Amino acid sequence: MKTLRILPLLAATVPALAAAQPDILPVKQIGLELARDIAMASVEACRKDGYNVSAVVIDRAGNLQVAMRDSLAARHTLEIAERKAGMAVMSGSDSGEFRAARGDIRPELNHIDGLIVMDGALPIRAAGSLIGAVGVSGAPGGDKDRACAAAALQKVQERLEFAM
Repeated sequence: MKTLRILPLLAATVPALAAAQPDILPVKQIGLELARDIAMASVEACRKDGYNVSAVVIDRAGNLQVAMRDSLAARHTLEIAERKAGMAVMSGSDSGEFRAARGDIRPELNHIDGLIVMDGALPIRAAGSLIGAVGVSGAPGGDKDRACAAAALQKVQERLEFAM
């Protein structure tokens, strides 16, 4: 009979917990809302400079979390942004710095699904842990893509610093 008294309590609690999704989940995984905000801030930063880009945020396992393509960005920019972010997660570093530090290894790594060695992606860290990466593609040069990603991370920096 005690089980019957607990069921109403569980029925009321579970929806409330599901609705209260944090930015950083307890397993140090990027939350949907934070990923969305980073992607949108990346697109907005590039728009401000006159570039139409795509921005992709992936989680620490390399799974797509959010993908945004500005209205006039080429369709291929989505795939490139995701592959750049994949490199940032795989290496745990800025995709451009990884490229510069390793020399000409692009042909080998560019044939691995989900990776491309190009500038324009940054890892996302919270509370000392890698929680994902943001990749941007479509500006005239990876350095400009990277600048848009950096501006987005700067915009949400406080949320990352106070994460669990």
